[in-house]
Amino acid sequence: MLPLEKRIEVLSWLGQYMLSDDDTWQLTKELAINNNGWFTPGNIELATRNIATQYLDADKLNTWAASYPVQSVQQKHVGMVMAGNIPLVGFHDLLCGFVSGHRLSLKLSSKDTMLMKHLIDKMVEKEPSIAEQITIAEVLKGCDAYIATGSNNTARYFEQYFAKYPHIIRRNRTSVAVLDGTETEEELSRLADDIFSYFGLGCRNVTQVCVPQGYDLTKLIDACNKYSDLIYHHKYKNNFDYYLAIYLLNKVPYLSNNSMLVVQNEVPFSAVSVLHYRYYDDKADIIAELQNGGDIQCIVGKGLLPFGQAQTPGLADYADGVDTMQFLTGL
Repeated sequence: MLPLEKRIEVLSWLGQYMLSDDDTWQLTKELAINNNGWFTPGNIELATRNIATQYLDADKLNTWAASYPVQSVQQKHVGMVMAGNIPLVGFHDLLCGFVSGHRLSLKLSSKDTMLMKHLIDKMVEKEPSIAEQITIAEVLKGCDAYIATGSNNTARYFEQYFAKYPHIIRRNRTSVAVLDGTETEEELSRLADDIFSYFGLGCRNVTQVCVPQGYDLTKLIDACNKYSDLIYHHKYKNNFDYYLAIYLLNKVPYLSNNSMLVVQNEVPFSAVSVLHYRYYDDKADIIAELQNGGDIQCIVGKGLLPFGQAQTPGLADYADGVDTMQFLTGL
């Protein structure tokens, strides 16, 4: 197995590659776009840029890895079931497994095979011995531990299949924003990024805003006009038309700028093209409630996660709040 410093060197090199104009890399991104209608050029660029700058910077990697007993890890065989809701969403698990030094078997999502496979191939091209540490598999058997990401439904099956092994099972999560009415136009514009990046499909996308009684929602809706072109994306428009019809048939009150639907709903999860809102009486109380909820990935707002930062997680921003590196280095 490669020493830690060599593993970090390979990852740093990969980050530089992801930011390059390499012809093969550009072609791979085009193929991924053709394979998955939700993978647009802008969304792939956002994902790759964030991974390269936030995850694959050598200094950040060294500082992060130094906080775990990586050097003393006894290598295990870890199976990983990856999601594909947004581009390269499973990369952080791959990164954690690779840095911790375990042998990995990856079941890639059919929605995000090309990007992940290409980057793994590039790592092997850079350092051939990585082929012995990272393999892609259709069926995961004989592993010592498992990390699996899916919906609430698939999580029940994962719990059954992997119950007798050390495991991390991830379920549906979403993010919310807490507004107090003092937000500037620039802050609301950044909040629009948190809502609409990746069409709202990620667990770090804001799908509900919590606002004080009497809050004027038109300011937020106006700020979201920067994403009005999404209505020309056929998959997004299908969602918009469907939920608009549902709300009209059921006489559900809604607000709209003709590219998004804003509906009062206590449930934090919302559909693509729909933003939920709820009122609160006390800001501290609503924040405490959200922090104690099991379905919330992050909370955006003043004094919380800054507006516009939801989709730029760092190395230590673990999915579901479960420290993946602590799990892997403790096997």
